[in-house]
Amino acid sequence: MGNDDNRRRKTPCGCCMSVFKWIPVLFIFAVIGWSYYAYVVELCVLNTENRVSMIFMLFFYHITLILFLWSYWKTISTSVGRVPDHWRIPDEEVNHLFRADNPETQKRILNNFARNLPVTNRTMNGSVRFCDKCKIIKPDRSHHCSVCSCCVLKMDHHCPWVNNCVNFFNYKFFVLFLGYALIYCLYVAFTTLHDFIQFWQNENHYLEQGQLNGSGMGRFHILFLFFISIMFAISLVSLFGYHIYLVLVNRTTLESFRAPIFRIGGPDKNGYNLGRYANFCEVFGDDWQYWFLPIFTSHGDGLSYPTATDQTGNQRYDAMGNTSTNSNRLEVQPTDKLIDAIPLNNHQPHLELDNGQQIPSSQVIVNIEQTLPLPLSAEAPAKDTSNGGGVVIDIIGDQSAKDANVFGDGISYPIRHLEEDTESLLGYHSDTRIELEEEFLTEARFQDSIIP
Repeated sequence: MGNDDNRRRKTPCGCCMSVFKWIPVLFIFAVIGWSYYAYVVELCVLNTENRVSMIFMLFFYHITLILFLWSYWKTISTSVGRVPDHWRIPDEEVNHLFRADNPETQKRILNNFARNLPVTNRTMNGSVRFCDKCKIIKPDRSHHCSVCSCCVLKMDHHCPWVNNCVNFFNYKFFVLFLGYALIYCLYVAFTTLHDFIQFWQNENHYLEQGQLNGSGMGRFHILFLFFISIMFAISLVSLFGYHIYLVLVNRTTLESFRAPIFRIGGPDKNGYNLGRYANFCEVFGDDWQYWFLPIFTSHGDGLSYPTATDQTGNQRYDAMGNTSTNSNRLEVQPTDKLIDAIPLNNHQPHLELDNGQQIPSSQVIVNIEQTLPLPLSAEAPAKDTSNGGGVVIDIIGDQSAKDANVFGDGISYPIRHLEEDTESLLGYHSDTRIELEEEFLTEARFQDSIIP
């Protein structure tokens, strides 16, 4: 199974370990075999007087048992999958990778090799995920299993009870195995409950009827069958419920403990959540006739998976240049981003016009409209273009239209250096100031120093 060429070399110790790995599986089969004898022979054949009831009990019991064993065997025998050869890094590149002087060089080598591969998951430093044991680029949601000695596609966990990794190819079988095992245990416990109670209430009646042999083995089988089925059902109900939850949110056990890191967006446990129905169909398929049969109907190839961003179409950057980011910046009003003020000197409470008229600063509203130089009208005074200015302001005051003609059209006016204005209004480290720097200035003009 998996990358056979990367498996551990077979040694006598390794062969012994391989045998020991099958002990939990053999134990499960032994319990199933004993439960079959206890239920069919001791309970139904030797203890059930009503033949019609016995036929119905055996009929539903065998249907449940067949589905249970079928799912269990498919979970055990299904391969973990093999990562294609074009995901493997050539030995020359591997040597360059291991001899790299710093993590940035390694990151560049990995990103260059994986530029044509459908990978969206990254490591903590933003690099493509690489398995140094298998010498391959890890596909999304895959991990290296130290027990299977290979990279497993969509690895959920390694289960010793099936001696296999729960992965992309057998995850449906594993969920069905848990479900049918729970149904099997509940069915056995429910059908043996009546006899279990009768044994404790009227034990002498069963002894007189000869339904229990002298050694009491018949009673032991039925009582022990009830207890075993109850104990397994209690353990299975929580495990089965948990994996149903993981199916509905499209998450593996490993991802529930450590969120996958995406190239865009960072860590996100819900990165593959497409909606409950779509998540269910991704594992069980679209045809409902095969949902409850251990037949492979899962979507995809195990190498790439649709993400929540692909499903909703919410891209961080679209082709037209509009952005929709999930940044942690505080939301500001539209007027805040347009700088609704002018850097008035605190010691100058009024704005003085050329004709001597003074306008209170509380009546001054400034709007930055553009950075391109505006054409000068015949009536407008010459602008100070020493700062490359072209930023205009709107002054709203109580002056008459006649007085407003002193400034040209009475609406647009040049202001002083943009850096000084935004500096005094928003503070040196304001987010809006940074946005203005990127939008209006062709190169950085703000330095990390205090402006006197």
